[in-house]
Amino acid sequence: MGYDAPFEGLKVVDISQGVSGPYAGMLMAQYGASVVKVEPLEGEWGRFISRDYDKHSAFSVTTNLGKRSLALDLKSEEGKEALRKLINDADVFIENFRPGVTDRLGFSYDEVSRISPKAIYLSVSGFGNGGPMRERPAMDPVLQAFSGLMSVNMGEDGIPHRVGVVICDMATALYGFQALSTALYARRDEEKGCLIETNLMQGAACLSAIRMMMVSLEQGAYVVGRVPAGVFEAADGYLTILMYRDEEFPKLCDLLDLPELGANQQFATNAQRVEHEAEIMPAIRDAFKRKPLSELTAKLTEARILHERVNDFIEFIDHPQVRETGLISWLDHVGVGRVPVPNIPGLKPFDAVNAKSPTIGQHSREILTELGYSESEISDYAARKITLA
Repeated sequence: MGYDAPFEGLKVVDISQGVSGPYAGMLMAQYGASVVKVEPLEGEWGRFISRDYDKHSAFSVTTNLGKRSLALDLKSEEGKEALRKLINDADVFIENFRPGVTDRLGFSYDEVSRISPKAIYLSVSGFGNGGPMRERPAMDPVLQAFSGLMSVNMGEDGIPHRVGVVICDMATALYGFQALSTALYARRDEEKGCLIETNLMQGAACLSAIRMMMVSLEQGAYVVGRVPAGVFEAADGYLTILMYRDEEFPKLCDLLDLPELGANQQFATNAQRVEHEAEIMPAIRDAFKRKPLSELTAKLTEARILHERVNDFIEFIDHPQVRETGLISWLDHVGVGRVPVPNIPGLKPFDAVNAKSPTIGQHSREILTELGYSESEISDYAARKITLA
């Protein structure tokens, strides 16, 4: 144990698929827990989102680092019995199926708690376990739309846009991991485990809490906060600026060759600039388009105005600030190649032990042996497609 592996000695059974459950399980593994990924013989569906790299995807590699994989047919009684044996003495159980599916498989909270009374059970759903939408299938873009998140990501084309990362899934995973961690801490004083329920709708809402409150206070009206601010097109790319001090406005206008705009006392305060947004912003936008990013970033930095160029991920990964702070670990992954993985805050960089994502059923024979199955039984299960070994 210790700060590098505070969950060492904990046993986690993770039957979840996709992102929200598996990423929470991956974090448990990175903090030292022994995590067994239980998946179908064909592999969990997260392996096949986006491009397939030998039955891995960017999703499955990221969300399953540090786990062992046990492939089981949970529609068979033998597969269910193997899972029951695995759950015995487990500290954590993670599932993220639609409400009722895990219950029908025979692994509800009550059943898992009967097998391992100390288990903390994390159940992740799309819209929650109650309400008229409880059985609706859900993925990240659906929740971005439903939760209101897309409505505040309006493009200049006037169309609400999806954030291009699985932000609702990742937020839900982080909230789930937080809940597991605090529950494990509290369990020291408890006789048995507990049920934790979370969902993508909740993750999206909590992530949007500040903006949701702002919109609610204004009864849905869009309120311009700062002028000028936002994303601006330069001659060779884009950058974003934030302006919080009134004295910065004349400096910005000077570097954009608009001194008369900066000297206009009608625009001296942010409140005035908000009122005159329609006059100010077209001139500012046109001026940005006439200058290259290198000139703009140099002058904005000198003026100490908050800004940054809009990088793509390749530019970000290769930036000197990212390289020199050791933000990214480059992992050589079998079947996939060399991939960048951001190091987890508070932990040492990924190493050879925790930087591998398992192939489908890679550890089935090993885990079943640990559960007391003989070689002949495991071979029989493999022949009958109960396991992949």
